[in-house]
Amino acid sequence: MAQPDPQRRPLALDAHAQDNLRFIRETMERATAFTAVSGWAGMVIGITALGAAVAAAHQPTRDAWLVAWLAEGALAFAVAAVGMFWKARAAGIPMMTGAGRKFALSFSPPMLVGALLTLVLYRAGLTAAIPGTWMLLYGTAIVTGGAFSIRAVPMMGLCFMVSGAVALFTPAHWENWLMAAAFGGLHIVFGLHIARRYGG
Repeated sequence: MAQPDPQRRPLALDAHAQDNLRFIRETMERATAFTAVSGWAGMVIGITALGAAVAAAHQPTRDAWLVAWLAEGALAFAVAAVGMFWKARAAGIPMMTGAGRKFALSFSPPMLVGALLTLVLYRAGLTAAIPGTWMLLYGTAIVTGGAFSIRAVPMMGLCFMVSGAVALFTPAHWENWLMAAAFGGLHIVFGLHIARRYGG
């Protein structure tokens, strides 16, 4: 009867131990909330959104109003990305693995849908529906992405969705100030909460 090779046994145990460690690591990544959402960045976004609301209110045309808010959207995206990168780096949190990857993959589809619907609504001359659509889909993105983050994030998303629903069924001249309340006020309130409770 052949005897087991004593040199192969440690290799087999080592491979088994590595498989166990990989399973434990992946399980911990799945269970860990993505905490790199930056409250300070959210507050900056809120402040710039209030400025955008004032600037948009003084635009002479509907197209200029839309451009003002689109510029704010681009600025907000940049501020959020930089804020998350800095917070993740300071905390040693990987951005694109585990919960961070799930956050990004869940957040992105509603945002892409929002971009496409903005173009469709604009071309159809239905610009009055754009603010409500933006708030609804941004809120949806935050709720779905926030499922892998701290509890305050999906709560903020629900508030955006409520604001969007209100905007779709209220007079058109309210829309700019509803945008200010949502993109400005909600970002400031929840950003301050996140910054104070979750380290920045």
